[in-house]
Amino acid sequence: MPARKCRSSPARPSKFNSARLDAMIEEATVDCYNEAEQLTGIYTMLEENLALPFTTTVLGMEVTVDRIELTAADVVVAVCCREGHRQQIPLLDLPLPTAKPAGAEWIDAYRRWVLGT
Repeated sequence: MPARKCRSSPARPSKFNSARLDAMIEEATVDCYNEAEQLTGIYTMLEENLALPFTTTVLGMEVTVDRIELTAADVVVAVCCREGHRQQIPLLDLPLPTAKPAGAEWIDAYRRWVLGT
């Protein structure tokens, strides 16, 4: 069986257009004075809107995303569970399932805010 090539980014292109994502980012950061406050605003929208738990595949194994967290290093991570084990995966690196959970557009907005794409 031939080895699979790793993709450089698990993120799929957003079905939301740039203007819509920009409007979402503006909504989350409207009263923010600095980058830390902007991150908190976007994280809050993720917490409020992302339907959890959901399942996805990481390194060929199905995992359940139980929750998201904002780390002390200011990174939004997905807490993934499988067979009693937990692992934090940066939200930027989390592959989403084909049928995205409700609120997944906020992950797209977060990725746009961080990466500028």
